[in-house]
Amino acid sequence: MHLKKIALLNFKNISQEELALCPGINCLVGDNGAGKTNVVDAVYYLSMCKSSLPMTDGQSIRHGADFFLVEGTYASDAGKRETIVCSFSRKGGKVLKRNGKEYERLSDHVGLIPAVIVSPADSALISDAADERRRYLNAFISQLDRAYLGSVMRYNAVLAERNRLLKTRPDETMLQIYDMQLCEHGKAIHARRQEFAERLQPVTAAYYSILSGDREQVELHYKSELNDRPFEEILLDARQKDIVNEFTTAGIHRDDLVLKIGGYPLRKYGSQGQQKSFLIALKLAQYAVVAQTKGERPILLLDDLFDKLDAGRVEQLIRLVSDDTFGQILITDCNPTRLKRILDKAGGDYTLFSVAEGAVTQERAAAEDPAEGPAGNAAENAANTPENASENATEDSAKGAEKERSVQPESTDEQP
Repeated sequence: MHLKKIALLNFKNISQEELALCPGINCLVGDNGAGKTNVVDAVYYLSMCKSSLPMTDGQSIRHGADFFLVEGTYASDAGKRETIVCSFSRKGGKVLKRNGKEYERLSDHVGLIPAVIVSPADSALISDAADERRRYLNAFISQLDRAYLGSVMRYNAVLAERNRLLKTRPDETMLQIYDMQLCEHGKAIHARRQEFAERLQPVTAAYYSILSGDREQVELHYKSELNDRPFEEILLDARQKDIVNEFTTAGIHRDDLVLKIGGYPLRKYGSQGQQKSFLIALKLAQYAVVAQTKGERPILLLDDLFDKLDAGRVEQLIRLVSDDTFGQILITDCNPTRLKRILDKAGGDYTLFSVAEGAVTQERAAAEDPAEGPAGNAAENAANTPENASENATEDSAKGAEKERSVQPESTDEQP
């Protein structure tokens, strides 16, 4: 799937702009605060119905305006066309339309146009609490499995009701009913998280080795009480503690995605470069899993590429994503000379836009007409991703490649 054209109206600092994109690499260059990330975020918005940043819809409206609108025209790898329009107004709320027809539920759209983003905000996956990593898993898996998203939403609703009950005089019968519902939805969530964590692990390790040349082995695994014993037993054992604390202390809303390097926690023992390389490897692994599962290449968004990465690693990344395994890519950087040098060295074609104070100007067009470029073969490209060779990923890595709501102890709601 690639984005042929995107139009933005009153979106953040962008008054009104329209960009024609090529199916390959698209670069946005300009000073910090110019609006490059806002364009990338608009692309993400059209895929996920929300910002990639921790902000409300209202905060995405340009100062002095009452609404924003983002419209995207897409072509799938099979040649199918889609037009998506997302708007938000302070009075009318959010409206999402596909080919002119309004969605009844925003969740029905998630997964139609898969996108993977790499940005400085990803550092929260390492530095922040477990709820950030659960949120990442939820967003990732929801693009591939609509039933999973439904399970998360229902688990959230039941968990909120159970927590409200615990703040009053708990009724044992109602607790049992809520526990049965939590178990039903929680088991489904746990199974899918476990599955996708296992699929991510070898591909992440392989990409990390390629990107960093580091001999340190990286790993990730899904940590959950449900790995060791039944959810029913966990809830029953925690019931008295829950009554005393007045919130649900056990369940899949307490799970975590554990990230390690050399057998030790990445947060404590990984350098900034190692942490950034790990996060990029994780997102590229996510890309591979999505492409293999859907038979459709996602849009890859690389925001502020040089954040905590030296030029050598950026060059390696650009070479990596320039082959036919990857589809459409948007890259932002504040140094046009540096980025053009690396892209020219990689040898691939690209479209270049300059961004200044919310205004976007095309400086260079790719040789391929963005309106007529080939969509490519999704099945063939998906087959070339490391996901389809995951059984070899551990061996390749060893060779170095040579080359949504629960209650915290402080009673703060979080995603399961």
